[in-house]
Amino acid sequence: MSESALRALLESSTTIAVVGASTHERKAANRIPRWLMKAGFTVIPVNPSADEILGQKAYRTLADIPVPVDIVDVFRPAEEAAGVAEQAAAIGAKTLWLQLEIRSAEARAIAEAAGMNFIEDNCLGVTVNEFEITK
Repeated sequence: MSESALRALLESSTTIAVVGASTHERKAANRIPRWLMKAGFTVIPVNPSADEILGQKAYRTLADIPVPVDIVDVFRPAEEAAGVAEQAAAIGAKTLWLQLEIRSAEARAIAEAAGMNFIEDNCLGVTVNEFEITK
């Protein structure tokens, strides 16, 4: 994806579901959602073991989220990415974003077949910061 297309995607997105969001403050899966919230995005944590993360209601699955989702940000092992891609497609998410060091050809195929944008091995928080995106 070109830099201008990536910027436009981020500028047009408002709601980010973070699959694998963590309750542990020192983990990237907690720090990045916190940064995204500070930038003005609506962050929806997805974690089957938590009721609340960063003051936000946490959902067990993507299917449980009651509002439209622009970006599904994935903090789970690559082996789980295809399953998350299927769930993201099922809820009509616009973008599947796999965090640093997460790659999955199968997730890419699922996302692209569903008409989603697909980004892998890239930190969403760093990208938002680099482009100075604020809502």
